[in-house]
Amino acid sequence: MPYPTEMTFFERFEADILSGKKTITIRDESERDYRVGSVVDVKTLEAGRRFCKLKINAVDPILFSELNDFHAEQENMTLAVLKGVINEIYPGTEQLYVISYELA
Repeated sequence: MPYPTEMTFFERFEADILSGKKTITIRDESERDYRVGSVVDVKTLEAGRRFCKLKINAVDPILFSELNDFHAEQENMTLAVLKGVINEIYPGTEQLYVISYELA
């Protein structure tokens, strides 16, 4: 199976990504196949507008119940907000994946 070469984010996260305040994304099993060391094009989910490239540094499994303040800090939000966002996008999902990245 080919590795993904694109990643999408809600537009509301664009400024945090470009400023380096958001350095991880938490995704479900369907989006875990990013290759460490690869560079992906990043687009807005809403409009498909490309806004940067990211280098994938790590893909690590995590359970929803294991999310903590450190993850929230890397997402540039509080833990309560982070858990709320994840529940909104992936309702009832316990097995997640932390994808760490940097601007390429």
